Amino acid sequence: MPGLKFRILLDSHKNEEVFHDILVSEDENFESLFKSIIEAFEFRGDQMASFYVSNENWDKGEEISLLDLSEGEESSNLKIMKNTRINECLFDTDQKFILIYDFMKMWIFLIELIGIQEETPNSPELILSVGTNPHEDSKELSDDFQMISEDSEDAEEDEYGFNDFQDGFSDDDLNSLQ
Repeated sequence: MPGLKFRILLDSHKNEEVFHDILVSEDENFESLFKSIIEAFEFRGDQMASFYVSNENWDKGEEISLLDLSEGEESSNLKIMKNTRINECLFDTDQKFILIYDFMKMWIFLIELIGIQEETPNSPELILSVGTNPHEDSKELSDDFQMISEDSEDAEEDEYGFNDFQDGFSDDDLNSLQ
């Protein structure tokens, strides 16, 4: 069975190119590929993640999740990394996948099949590294998950009329009691 050579490029806002080439057996599952990517980029691997089958335009397709978080009948259609072999999702000679790691910080890895080799590794092998890995904690939370500032909390309270109550006392009256 052949070995599959994947190039994993970290999608970054910085102009630094960071990528790794990993050789895996076509019979490996996505969980094994995930662990080798996380290890290559020196991340902890303690966050949720999903692969997405992609096309030449890097559109997200079918999801392959790290864990099954669905309930009921929906779970029968869900693909899980440890139960899904890589060769089940190879449709092109330059097949692409997207890996999203840590849905709060949105680390995005663009993965492309760049070669097929006769030799099959016993386990995933890191065969090329280019660039300096960013520290996992160096990325800010995604804009969708930014913390609400205190100023916006005050505005929200005022929106409900909490500051409209008139009790006959001013702030100066209260300061004299301290």
